[in-house]
Formats: sequence, structure tokens, C-alpha cells
Amino acid sequence: MALNAASHNPTGEKTGPVSGQPPPPSDDTKNAVLEAANGDLKGHNAPGQDGGDKKGETKQKSEKELAKEKAKAEKIAKLAAKQEKQKAMAAASQPKQKEKKQQQKLAPYVEETTKGEKKILKPLDDEYHKAYIPSVVESAWYDWWEREGFHLPEFQENGEVKPKGSYVISIPPPNVTGALHIGHALATSLQDALIRWNRMKGLTVLYVPGCDHAGISTQSVVENMLYNRRNGLTRHDLGREKFVETVWEWKEEYHMKINKVMKRLGGSMDWTREAFTMSPILSAAVRKTFVQLHDEGLIYRANRLVNWCTKLNTALSNLEVDQKDLEGATKLDVPGYDKKIEFGCIWNFKYPIDGTNETIEVATTRPETMLGDSGVAVHPSDERYKHLIGKHVKHPFVDRLLPIFGDETVEKDFGTGAVKITPAHDFNDFKRGKEHNLDFINILTDDGLMNANAGPIFEGQKRFDVRYSVITELEKRGLYVGKADNKMAIPLCNKSKDVIEPVMKPQWWMQMKPLAGPAIDVVKNGQIKMMPEGTEKTYIRWMENVDDWCLSRQLWWGHQVPAYFVKLQDGPEYDTEAGHWVCGATEEEAKEKAEKKFPGKKFELERDPDCLDTWFSSGLWPFSTLGWPEQTHDLQKLYPTSMLETGWDILFFWVARMIFFGLKMTGQVPFTEVYCHSLIRDSEGRKMSKSLGNVIDPVDIMDGITLDGLTDKLKVGNLAPKEIERASKWQKSAFPDGIDECGADALRFSLINYTTGGGDINFDVKVMRSYRNFCNKIYQATKYVLGNLPADFVPQEKGGKTGKESLPERWILHKMTIAAKDVNEAMETRQFSNVTQALHRYWLYELCDVYIENSKSIIRDGTEEQRRSAIDTLYTALDSALRMMHPIMPFLTEELWQRLPRRPKDTTKSIVIADYPQYESSLDDPESDRAYELILGCSKGVRSLIQEYGIKDDGKAFVQPHNDEAYNTAHAEHAAIKALSGKHLAELTILNPGQYPPAGSAVYPVSSAAAVFVQIGDKVEPEKEIQRLKPKLEATAKGVSEQERVLGSLGEKVRGEVRKEEERKLQELLDEQKVYQQSLEKFEEMKL
Repeated sequence: MALNAASHNPTGEKTGPVSGQPPPPSDDTKNAVLEAANGDLKGHNAPGQDGGDKKGETKQKSEKELAKEKAKAEKIAKLAAKQEKQKAMAAASQPKQKEKKQQQKLAPYVEETTKGEKKILKPLDDEYHKAYIPSVVESAWYDWWEREGFHLPEFQENGEVKPKGSYVISIPPPNVTGALHIGHALATSLQDALIRWNRMKGLTVLYVPGCDHAGISTQSVVENMLYNRRNGLTRHDLGREKFVETVWEWKEEYHMKINKVMKRLGGSMDWTREAFTMSPILSAAVRKTFVQLHDEGLIYRANRLVNWCTKLNTALSNLEVDQKDLEGATKLDVPGYDKKIEFGCIWNFKYPIDGTNETIEVATTRPETMLGDSGVAVHPSDERYKHLIGKHVKHPFVDRLLPIFGDETVEKDFGTGAVKITPAHDFNDFKRGKEHNLDFINILTDDGLMNANAGPIFEGQKRFDVRYSVITELEKRGLYVGKADNKMAIPLCNKSKDVIEPVMKPQWWMQMKPLAGPAIDVVKNGQIKMMPEGTEKTYIRWMENVDDWCLSRQLWWGHQVPAYFVKLQDGPEYDTEAGHWVCGATEEEAKEKAEKKFPGKKFELERDPDCLDTWFSSGLWPFSTLGWPEQTHDLQKLYPTSMLETGWDILFFWVARMIFFGLKMTGQVPFTEVYCHSLIRDSEGRKMSKSLGNVIDPVDIMDGITLDGLTDKLKVGNLAPKEIERASKWQKSAFPDGIDECGADALRFSLINYTTGGGDINFDVKVMRSYRNFCNKIYQATKYVLGNLPADFVPQEKGGKTGKESLPERWILHKMTIAAKDVNEAMETRQFSNVTQALHRYWLYELCDVYIENSKSIIRDGTEEQRRSAIDTLYTALDSALRMMHPIMPFLTEELWQRLPRRPKDTTKSIVIADYPQYESSLDDPESDRAYELILGCSKGVRSLIQEYGIKDDGKAFVQPHNDEAYNTAHAEHAAIKALSGKHLAELTILNPGQYPPAGSAVYPVSSAAAVFVQIGDKVEPEKEIQRLKPKLEATAKGVSEQERVLGSLGEKVRGEVRKEEERKLQELLDEQKVYQQSLEKFEEMKL
């Protein structure tokens, strides 16, 4: 039916204009209308009066007419009643529309507590405390924790660690290059949860904070800043000393920002022991390590090929180079070029044979490198080229003859069978060049330009411009053959994304084979345990094939190499003889070594200007942060550390190096456990990237941010306009309303819950919001408990049983101790998502949804003894729940725990140092658990069936126990089941085991112990009920098959309790299947 709301009323609405209902008439208007109606019966009649002549004779109605009117009136009344009932039912079936309250936005909260003082707790009915507001709850606590020294390691009076042992984590130091990202928040959340848990368990605990100087990244950022903000100023304009000063100033600014976020996340680090990789202590450790390893011959000087980044002007280790796979011809952006450069091709050209008219065809994926060729290799048995071995080809562009030589490693059937050799610019050719004594000809400057060795045509040109100009020149000379697609990998700098060039450079190298062996052994023999599963194999495979490590970096920011070249009078030029280098922690020490090496000779020392790879100092982190090389108290008592928690992507960059450095320099493993967390991707599974706009600042989640605020952040960085446009478009789709304030606790809980030990994490901010709601549930539940504690309430001295507990109390105490058991076991085995799931289950589904709700009637209506017992149990369950949650949600738990009254003799100042709940066998009560679960299951089943069948009055239900224990429980708790089943249940019958309910009853399988039935009524439609039951039976049968598959897949090594639990699940499903099948058969009989 078409309705025009402007002229007709929409269905169910009173007639009115499209703009809304008209205003009601005023009292004066109503009085005037009534007066006119009463005075003129021919006009509008007043309510309750007929129109007509007031003085006319009243007509007398016959009995037949009166009876007819009466019947009509009754019919109208029945119709009206029916319509009212239909309206009421329709209204009941509609979801309730909550009135949107006009919430007045509160002004930003101002914390009145003096910094460092214990927080002033405001009343919970205060406008800022009525509801959970993260910024209000999380304020002031951290400064107080820090001032009170709760985060410092606690030793015994004799200086030893506490009897329960020690637990130490050195934070993976974030790069001091800018803001922390969500990956840092994940690492901090996991590490701090372990730290707080162990602290509460009574261990001596230390969480070491600090930052890494991040040589390449930091220098690059500061150089860009100088160039952009100071009119093209470079580090060379400033000079080394002034530039390093500038970087130190920049470091201090960003360093403080990083620390602020760490504290905001709740990381309980000991800031009095904060470390920095370029602090005096750590710098001393670097110098000692380098000098010692050089003196032992493990560090050596060699002129070898390195991975050279022309953009950053430095050498890189293999780990700092990414390989980009190409299927064929592909044009890529390269820094410093306006147009894209073609890769993924192989170009063929010919070299003329000197003294003949012959040519030999070769191929290359890098045409520009032919300018550095110094030979052509063929297989010695290749009939095509045998006669050419020993002859030379003539280079077409430079005055150079290249020998043709035989090499059995050449593949005759690959390409043309002839291979051009560029020893100074190719890792494969480097080895052949050494073996055949070829010339090593460098054709590149450090900036990626062609030098004089490339010949006058090309000198000064950019390397990839030469790629095209070489082809042009070859074509002119008739030597170019053609190109084809070539599947290959391109090496890229993982910092600048520049294409890496292999270049000959004299550098410092570290022998890895002697160090890798012991580092492999400690993992194989279990001294270091690596998680998740598979990490150990990856580590061992890499270490068994590790190459020597290039230590030199052509930087100014970092640890300058403590090596000095001894320049003798009339001696070799600087850095032309490896034997003229000496190393020393100071120049005086180096001078003494030089005098011993060259006795009686006059010399000058020139220090190597290069810096060491950042990972060199980071590799010393676990022991240098504890004071090494000095034998400090921390080093003696807290080393080896306990755990290294980090991302798997730096397993080789950092973890491997810490292990071999620790073993070499201290004789001990640096830690006994490695846990590699997953990498975080966005909600669509994409890697987080600034250019995609999906990099999420944890502060934005904790504090909240508008969409405009997110977009403004994009504009602050170095993104191109097109990238900003793309990134802001994604932000608009992902966060149309910005990001709500979620707080640190919800963020931590979410990130830890994501950590399953599996693959990468697809991170969704919406999940944060759901756990913020969970925080609110905890907050409101605690408020309720606090509101129900008597003003003079003093908890029992101990939280165990008194013997007076009701069944619900025994049940929640059982759930509490099982939760403690599950959480502690999951923490111990690093099953982090199991930790959060156990906490979530206990808090939400057991404490809040069941015990707190069911205790309300006891507290309201019970005897004094019952009330006291229920409140004592409520206090115990809540206190334990807060302490269990603290390692995950430190701020919320402290805020609420501080409001709880303390037990007598308990002087604990903070939940930070309170005892962590442990499993207590005296509270483990499986009988009460089964009994109360049966009650809850039966009442839930009755409510479900009553709702499903729309039963409003006189509901009749039956409990069918499957064993004697269930029968005894149901019989004893008959009243409780009936009360919890809701107001629509009038009659509840407990059947004997084996007894069936009346025909025509709907079924709800509760568990393997019982089922419940509700009598549908007189008008049972068997076929309809059969159709209801069939999908349920099919779903259960499917569940049985799946569970049988799960059981069959369990290996022999699976724990007994795991197998037992899976067998229990199968039995539950089989019993459920049986109940549905029996019910189906009953309805089939009714059909007959």
C-alpha cells in the first residue's frame, strides 16, 4: 500500500502533517468548542451526547432493538479488547528502544593529586566516577608507583635475591627515532604482564628500560630534518662534532617522548637503571668487546664486496637487505631518479675477440656493470669456445683486454654458455676473480655515479642512466643482441629502499663460524628455550649457514670503531695494509700496541672514521645493561636474565647476536628463554605502513582521536601528496568516527588476547572498544560490591571457607581457585590468550553474570548469617579477581583494589606488590561445581524453552536426571531451579532417572547429567515439532563427527587432562544426540 505521509497518516500513527503532529489545543479553545456543542445539538455534538433537538420527544426502543444494540456493543467491546491485545503483543515483540539521553560532555578531567603522591580517591557517585572513564581511572597511579619504588628489584638484607628466585627482562630497546607503534605496545604488554605476575609471586624482579641509538635510522632522520628545516644544510656543512651534538639534542627530545608512552602503557620498568646504547657504560662494553675479539683474531680487516647503499652512503649486513622477487620485466621507483627503472630483464650483447673477426655473446641483468668487466668465463669442455680459451676480448668502451678462461662451474646449457665476469661488483664473480687472478675494477663512486674506470663516455653519469646509455652505445657499434624477461630478485636496502650495489670496500669483519657453534649448542641442549614451536629450527638453520658479519658503517652517529691505522714514515698509504691496524679502548692503549708492533719506528695513528653496526652494541644489551664489563651487584645476582621477548623478524638481527656475544664475553647464556611474538597487521591483513595510513599510534587508542586528528598526523610526516590521499581514504573507511578513548588496560588486554603463538595478528581497533566495555563491567561490578558492603565491614582474616557457605558460594570459590590454576598454568607455559580467556570467563560469566546476580537476593532477603557469609564470599571472589587481573590491567585493578577494605593485619600498600592468587585445593569442589552447574543449566534450559514457545502463564517443566547424583541435586535444589527459571514457570517436576515426561513436551539437553522438558500444551503439532528437532539433531550429529575427528588427531604425547577433556566433550554431544533422538521418536509416535 502506498502512503503519502503529507496527506495520509503513516501506519500506526495519528493523522498529522508531514512535519509532525499539530500542537494540542489550548484550554480556552477546548472550552469554547464544548460550549458551542452543548448549546447547538445540530452542530458538533459534545462528547457523550447525541445530536438532535434537545426539546424533541425521546423515542422508546423495543426489546428487540435493545437486545440488538447490546449484542452490537458486546461485539465492539470484544473487537476492541482483541485489538488492544494485538497491540500489546506487537509492542512486546519489538526490541525496546532506549531513550537516547542527552549526555552532557564532561570537561577534561583534572587530577588533583600532587605528582608522586598516592591518588586521591573520589566518591564513586562523582560525575567523573559514575561510569568507567579510562583517563580518570588511569591518572596519578604510575607516578606514585615510581616514587614508592614498587618497580625496583627487592633483595634480601644480605644482598641476595629473594628465596623464590629472580626474574629479569631487558626491554628490546626501541629506536630513538620517533614515536612508538602498536608493535611496541604488544611487546610491552606481554613483557610487563610477566614482570608484574612474577613480582606478585614474590620473586626479585627487574624490568630494564632503555633505547637504541639506531645509527642508520637516526642519522638519516636528522639529516633529512637539517635539509628540510635549514635550507638544504648537510652534515658535512656542520662537521662531525657539531652534527653529533645536534643528534644528541634530537635524541633527548624523542627519548623522553618514548619513555612517556612506555609509562602510559603501564610498563613497570625500573627507570633508575635506564640504559642507552651510547651511554658511557655501554660504550665501554662496546670498546672492550671489539678490542678483545680483534686481538683474538675473530675481528679482521679485509677489502671485500659489501652491500652498498648509495642513498645512505654506507655498507649494510645481509640482514639489512630485502630481496624483492620479480617474475619478469618490471619498472621500479629508485631513490634519486625521476623516472622508473626497468628490472627483471636479461640483456644480451657481444664482445669482439681481439685480433679476429669473431665475437662472443654474453648476457647480463645489469648492463651498466659491463664497464667493470675483467674477464669472460666458459666451460673448458664446451666445443663452441675451446679454441678461444687463452685469447682476449676487446672492451668496446675502454682500453681494456679481457681474458677468456675455462671454469668448470660455468653451465654450458645456460644462456650462451659464456659468462661476463665483474669481480668488483658481483658476489658470484668475486670468487671467480680471486681464483683466476682477474683485475678488480671499481666503476662506482659512493653516491652511485660512474667513476673514471667506466671510461670518458660514461664518467659522472648515474648508474641506472648508464643502464640505458650502454645499450644505446652497443647498438651503435652493432654489438647489442636483445633482451628478454628474466625471473630474478632485486636487493633493496630495508631502510631507504635503494637498490643495493655490491662494491669493494676495506671493512671490519667478524668471523661467525667459531661463534655460531656454541650458540647453536645451547639451543639444542635446552639451555635456551625458544617459543613458539618452530622458532628453534629456524634459528639453527640460519646459524648453521651464517656468513661473516660486516661490522663497518660509514656513519657519524654511533660507536666509532676503536681501531687506528699505523702510518709509518715511508710506509704504506692509509688502509692499504691490513697488518698496520691496531685496536685499543683508548688512543693511549692503541699507541702502546703500535710501539710493540713496530719497535723503534716513527709513526702517526689515524683512527677509522667509520662506526660499528648498531646491532654490535645491541648484541651486548642483556649484560651491558647490568653494568658489564664491571662486575656490578646487578650483574652478579641478576645475570643471566630470564627471558627475551621480541618479534620473530629480528631473530637473526638481534637474538642470535646476543646469544653468541653473551657466551663469548661472559661465558654464560644471556637469557634462558626466547619468546617471539607475532607481527601486527591491519584489520585487512596488510602490513602496517605509513604510506597506507594504517600505522596505529597506541596513544591514539588509549586517549582517543578524531578522524581529522588522524588525517592531520599524516601531513606531519614525509609522505607524498598521493600517499596522503590514499592513506586518508583508508582511514576514513576504517575509522569514520575516529577512535574512541579505550585506555591502556583495554589495549593491553586486547593485545595479549591476540597472542595465540600462531601467525600474524590482524589488528582491529573495534576489538579495543569491546574490551573497554569489559573494563566498564569490572568497574560497575566492583561498584556494586562496594555499595553492598556494610559501613563497618571488616573482611575475614583469611579468605578460605568457614563451612557455612551456601551452594552458590561454594561454586564461586571453586571457580575462583580453578581460574587461578588456569591463569598461572597459562602464564607459565606462555599461552597468553588462554590467560585472558580464563580471566574473561571468570570475571564476566562466573562472577558478574552468575554469582553477583544470584547473591543479590541473599543479601536482600537472607538471614543475618546468610548475608554475612554471602558478603564475605563476594569480597573474597572480588579481591582475588582484581589481583588475578592486575598483570594485564594494572591501572583499573589498582583503582578498584585501593577502594576495598583490607583484611586484618594486611598492610600491603599497593596491588602491585600484593600476593598473586594461587590454586587452593581446599576450595576445589567439583561436587558443588557439578551441582550448581546443573541448577544453572536446568534453569537456563527452562527459560529458553518458555521463550521459544511463547509460554506466558502456567508453564510446566520437567527435569529428567540421567544419574542418581543429578537426581539428588535436582531434588534438593528444586526451589532454586524453579526460582531461577523465571516467573512464567508455575510447576516444576523432578523425574526419576529413566522416567519420561508427558507426551508433547519440548526438550533442552542440559548436559550428560540431565535434560529439561517443557509441556507445550494441548494443541501439539507433532510434525511441526519434528521439523524443529531435525536441524538440532543434525547439528549435534555433525558435532559428534567433528569431536571424534579431534580425538583421533590427538598425538600420543598429548597430556592426559587434555585427552580427558576432549572425551568429556564427546560424551556430552553423544548424550545430547540421544536426548534429541528420543524426543523425535516420541513425536513420531504421536503422529501415529
